[in-house]
Amino acid sequence: MPNRPPSRPALPVAALVLLTVALAPRPAAAVDDFWAFWGDGRAELDGYALVEPRYGAPRAGQAVLIFVTEDWSESLGVKADPGKHPPADIFPVLKLNFVRQFQTGIYDYHVLASTFARVDGAFTPVKLSFASQEWCGNVYQQWRVRGGQMGEVSHSYFDGEADRTRDEALPPGALFEEALPIALRGLRGDFLPPGGARTVPLFSSAIRARFEHQEQAFREATIRRSPQSTKVTTTLGTLPAFTYTVEEKGGPTTTYTLEAAYPHRILAWSTSTGESGRILGSARLPYWKLNAPGGESYLKQLGLAPVVPPR
Repeated sequence: MPNRPPSRPALPVAALVLLTVALAPRPAAAVDDFWAFWGDGRAELDGYALVEPRYGAPRAGQAVLIFVTEDWSESLGVKADPGKHPPADIFPVLKLNFVRQFQTGIYDYHVLASTFARVDGAFTPVKLSFASQEWCGNVYQQWRVRGGQMGEVSHSYFDGEADRTRDEALPPGALFEEALPIALRGLRGDFLPPGGARTVPLFSSAIRARFEHQEQAFREATIRRSPQSTKVTTTLGTLPAFTYTVEEKGGPTTTYTLEAAYPHRILAWSTSTGESGRILGSARLPYWKLNAPGGESYLKQLGLAPVVPPR
């Protein structure tokens, strides 16, 4: 699973497994070099206590945010395996997998939103995909963003949705709701200065469109950063943090609380519609190598427990 530029050597697997400690604040010199932090062959995994409103009630669950760099094939729109593509076809992306799991009465939901954002430039998404599985049926959707245009392919179990494609123009300065956990972190420089504000066209997330039964669309949103940092108490300790507030015109307001120290982990979020997440644990791990029996023990570092306890 390549997750660094080809020119940067990977750590040995044994060293990767040993380096399973929670993130620590980075020295100031490292903040200016994205690859000094993100090119180490590991992913950042953050576990959260989740509250997800569904069917008129708040549902307790868990969420995981997974951030990792990968090589990307422009022609195929997928992760590029080594040696299969010409260099001109490959560029690095930062992938965010946003995993939600929660119970609704007798049955549960498994929801995954994946965002793939170019590392060069302003972390512009090149692909966003969404999948939801629950006992009634499943849904899959993806958007590819290229050359000022974005195209959708979607498949659904539900009547009136089935299979479809559509195209949408990309407005100048547009942002995607699903990409905000990347953009607001300021991994290559602050998104906004302290106290700053910015109004943008914001494309609504797939999960919100599904749960609210509204078409995804661009809507005006104003993003504001708090003027200064304050200390917040978390399971990781008492940490200096700042907030971003995203106010959508005629829509919900979402507040993100981010750690002041690089890499600005997301400590919490909450929306005016009732969704919230609170961090439980954080680690940097090569998680794709930890799928053997016993690998579930690493969930403790994320503050999580196996969905099905080992027997």
